[in-house]
Amino acid sequence: MSSLGRDFRWLWSGNAAGNMADGVAFVAIPLVATSITTNPTLIAGLALVYSGVRMLLVVPVGVIVDRVDRRLLMWLPNVLRGATLLALSLAFAVGVESLLLLYIAFALVGVMEIAADNAAISVLPDLVEQDDLDRANGRIATAQLVADEFVGPPFGGFLFALAVAAPLAATGALYGAAGLLFLAIPRQPRPAQSDVGATKRPSMWRDAAAGATWIRSQQLLLGLAITGGLASVAYMMTFSIIVLYATETLGVTSTGYGLILAVSSLGGLLASASTARMRQFLGYRLLVPGALALGSITMLGLFFTTSPYVAAVLLAAYIFHVTAWNICVVSLRQRLVPDDMRGRQNSLFKLSGLIGLVVGAAIAGPIASTAGLATPFGIAGLIFGGCTAYTAWLLTSEPDVASRVTVTTATPN
Repeated sequence: MSSLGRDFRWLWSGNAAGNMADGVAFVAIPLVATSITTNPTLIAGLALVYSGVRMLLVVPVGVIVDRVDRRLLMWLPNVLRGATLLALSLAFAVGVESLLLLYIAFALVGVMEIAADNAAISVLPDLVEQDDLDRANGRIATAQLVADEFVGPPFGGFLFALAVAAPLAATGALYGAAGLLFLAIPRQPRPAQSDVGATKRPSMWRDAAAGATWIRSQQLLLGLAITGGLASVAYMMTFSIIVLYATETLGVTSTGYGLILAVSSLGGLLASASTARMRQFLGYRLLVPGALALGSITMLGLFFTTSPYVAAVLLAAYIFHVTAWNICVVSLRQRLVPDDMRGRQNSLFKLSGLIGLVVGAAIAGPIASTAGLATPFGIAGLIFGGCTAYTAWLLTSEPDVASRVTVTTATPN
C-alpha cells in the first residue's frame, strides 16, 4: 500500500469503511423492514426506491462533482448518510418503527452513495501515477469484495440478531468513519471555480448536455459506455433468477447455493489481485475483449451444464471477468477523460449501467418462464460474445487513442 502513497491510503481506508457499511446495509435493511411488515411488495419497494433515486439524480450529481471540491463530496455525503442511519437506529431503539422512515433513509443513502462514489473515482488520478491506476483500482476492488461479500453481510445478520437497531447504528458509524478518513485527503478545488470569474456559470443541464456531447465525439469511451450497459443487461437477466437456476436446474439446497456464491466471489478476489499485472503484459487491447470473451464462455457454459460443481467454477470465472473488466474500464476512463469532465462521464457510464440493470431484471422473468431457467444464460453468453467483438474493434480502430493507452513494459512491483 505504501508504494501508492499516503493520500491513496486514506482514500482506500475510507472506501473500505464505506464498503463495509454497504455490506452490512445490504443484509440489515431488508431484515429491519421484515420487523415492520412481511408484505413482499413493500419490502421489494426499498430496492426500487434505492435504484430509482440513483437513476434520477446520477446525471446532475456528475455535474456537481465537476463543479465542487471533490474531497467535500467524499466526506460530507458519508457523514450525512451516517447521521441519517444513526438517527434511524435511535428511532427504532425507542420504539418508533416506521417503514416510511426506512424508505426515506434508504433514498437518502442512495443519493449520497452516487455522490461519494463518483467523487472517489474522479479524484483517484490526482492521487496516484497514471501507470498505477490499475493497481490502485485493483486494491480498492479487493477491499470492496471482502467487505461486500465476505465480512459485511454476515456481520449485519449477526447484529440484527442482537437488536433491530444494532445494524443501523453500526452502518451509520462506518459511514461516519469513512467520511472522517476522507478528510485526511488534500482538498481538490475545481479549476472551474476560478475560471468562472465575472461570467455566469452555465446551468446544470447545459453542463450535463456538454458532457453528453463530449462523449459522443469519443468513439472508444462511448463504445465502452454502451458495452457496459449491454453487460449490465446480461448480468441482471441471469443473476435476478440465479437462485431458481441453482435450486431447480442445478438441484442444490439453500446451503449449496450459498456455497456456490461464496466460491464465485473468490474469482473476483483473484482478478482484483492480478488485473494490474495482466494489463502490464497484455495491454488493454487484449485484456478488455479477453475479459468479455471469458464472460461469454462462462455464460454459455452455465446454459449447458447441470452440474453444481461445474457451475461454481464457471461463476467464479464469470466474477473474475466482471472484476477485471471493471478495473480496466475505470482505469481507462481515468486516463482518457479530462479532469473537468470526470464527474459527468462517470455519471453517464453509471446511468448506462443502471438502465441495463433495469432492462435485464425486466426481461429475465418472462424469458425464464417461457423458455426455461437456463435460457437467460445462453442469451447473456451471446450478448457478451457480441460485446467482445465490438470492444476488440474499438481498441484497434483509433490508433491515436490506442497509443494513449499503450501499456508500459515496466516490471511489476
